[in-house]
Amino acid sequence: MDGSTDEAQIDDALTPEAFSVDDEAPVPVADDVRPSSGPTAGPRKVNSKELEALLLGGERTLKRREVASGVGLSLYSARKLWRALGMPNFTDDDLAFTRTDLEHLKVVPKLVREGVLTEDAAISVTRAIGQMTDRMVVWQVEALVEDMVSNEGMTDAEARIALIDRIPELIAPLEEMLVYSWRRQLSAGVQRLAVRAQAGLERSEEGRDGTEDDAPLPLARAVGFADLVSYTSLSRRMNEKTLAQLVQRFENRCSEIITVGGGRLVKTIGDEVLYIAETPTAGAQISLALAKEFAHDEILPQCRVAMVWGRVLSRLGDIYGPTVNLAARLIALADPGQVLVDDVTANALSNDERFVLEPREPQNVRGFGEIHPVALRPGEGPGIVLD
Repeated sequence: MDGSTDEAQIDDALTPEAFSVDDEAPVPVADDVRPSSGPTAGPRKVNSKELEALLLGGERTLKRREVASGVGLSLYSARKLWRALGMPNFTDDDLAFTRTDLEHLKVVPKLVREGVLTEDAAISVTRAIGQMTDRMVVWQVEALVEDMVSNEGMTDAEARIALIDRIPELIAPLEEMLVYSWRRQLSAGVQRLAVRAQAGLERSEEGRDGTEDDAPLPLARAVGFADLVSYTSLSRRMNEKTLAQLVQRFENRCSEIITVGGGRLVKTIGDEVLYIAETPTAGAQISLALAKEFAHDEILPQCRVAMVWGRVLSRLGDIYGPTVNLAARLIALADPGQVLVDDVTANALSNDERFVLEPREPQNVRGFGEIHPVALRPGEGPGIVLD
């Protein structure tokens, strides 16, 4: 792509209606948010103090030592728990907690006392909750603010203030969706853990002699990267709104394809996504679908894709190991619109008619020496179909 994308073209293409609305369906509204009369009236104004009490379940009336004592922890242990949740430091004199805090903070120490979790595991699990919900809240707030700016003619500052009035009616439905999604994700995680983990390890032994750098690692995964071509030069010519929409379009498209293909989007790093799948064939199908999607996208540039089948270590919601590093190195060798794999991955796919494999010239890659990249192209069959 020559990078001459017009911003107005991007604006038009990035604003499709995502949901239809049933005008007759009742809209749930929190009990303490009452619309005023009049055709343009909105929810009752709420101040930040009222909103805090609604979210925290009451006013802050307890100090940190009172909560630590009520939970049955030393102040030192309580502070470890609070830091894992992402809470700031409080002094002995701060009225920082509510009675609801006291009840909820009993949950994790109880798991440790009953022997369900070790203290280290409990802190790690709690840190996952704190970090993921922090990122989730920031994401949701920014999405709501952006929507208000785009569709209601507000400035960014006006939207952030107005959002305070709308949050009360969003608390219950967003909380319900959070719990629902967590249960679905945990169910999928159990399937990966209990049903397919050993099969993946056995499959990952094919074409290997056990001396590979990743051999000691516990999980077999197809690891892929996809990044946009010419993103840096393209982003320099965009305003804040258009750049944000472009990045969101890229991540949304990637997320859809990866999910439909049975993979998982691990993280987004600017113009690049990292994803995994449980089999080499699933990883290959996802990789080809990503390259095809952006080759035909009217707005986004093409992307480069690289995928490696090997073993990884999964920690802190991320993945680590030589397999990840090799995939990251391979993507730098790929041409726009191309999918590259290594020779071990190519061997795992070689008897599958859905894929065409074309060896490329060997390349010296930092940290790996000489590698043998293989271009992956679609063979027979429709590949991933997005409905």
